[in-house]
Amino acid sequence: MATPDQDLTAVLDQDGVRLTVDDTLATVTLTNAAKRNAQSPALWRTLTEAGRLLPGSVRVVLLRAEGQSFSAGLDRRMFTPEGIPGEPTFTDLARRDAADLDATIAGFQDAFTWWRRTDIVSVAAVQGHAIGAGFQLALACDLRVVADDVQFAMRETALGIVPDLAGTHPLVGLVGYARALEICATGRFVGAEEAVSSGLANLAVPAGDLDATARDLAAALLAAPRDAVTETKALLRGATARTYDEQRAAERAAQGRRFRDLAGLGD
Repeated sequence: MATPDQDLTAVLDQDGVRLTVDDTLATVTLTNAAKRNAQSPALWRTLTEAGRLLPGSVRVVLLRAEGQSFSAGLDRRMFTPEGIPGEPTFTDLARRDAADLDATIAGFQDAFTWWRRTDIVSVAAVQGHAIGAGFQLALACDLRVVADDVQFAMRETALGIVPDLAGTHPLVGLVGYARALEICATGRFVGAEEAVSSGLANLAVPAGDLDATARDLAAALLAAPRDAVTETKALLRGATARTYDEQRAAERAAQGRRFRDLAGLGD
């Protein structure tokens, strides 16, 4: 079956990640279906590069994955003494000083942060397993469309570690502290119905309809004027950090910019 971006020239295609661009829509595809799109530092570096390579024309980024699983989490070789050739093992990381370790993890997190930029809207299309790093990658996006077979799980605590790929903040924002703690501490699976009812996902569809539904959502997002969407996203992203009156002021300032722009009086 043809993938949605098969006919487009790839801007980037390496380390299990393919980026294609069709004017205002970019598609990032995880391509290592044989390994259930397991994640590694090489994949994270490539995801970070994909964010850097986005042309200014792009307004919506669609994240999808080939195969039956969105991402089964970390490449299991990372947990072995041998590790992944050319990459530090967990033991190597543990031996680094605090500043070096902090910088290394911050570099890993870069792959998970650019999806929330205010100049784009990101949509994750998630099927099958989205575990650990896979769950956090889905959480990195603004919106999530899931297949009815989706299985989210945060398994880091069961391995003696914590979720550190920028997933805890959006998770708490979506489902609240108590449910986020329960999901992370137990490592249990969250299926499609609960994902929608709890706010983890915007909607769930049959697996065969996932790509088409995600692309329909992308088209709907592209129908509104770009600057209005950008301003609205910035307002909503900052709302929880502002007081009620501060948010009212932010709304007024944003609307003033829109009025001046529409009247041709912008900077």
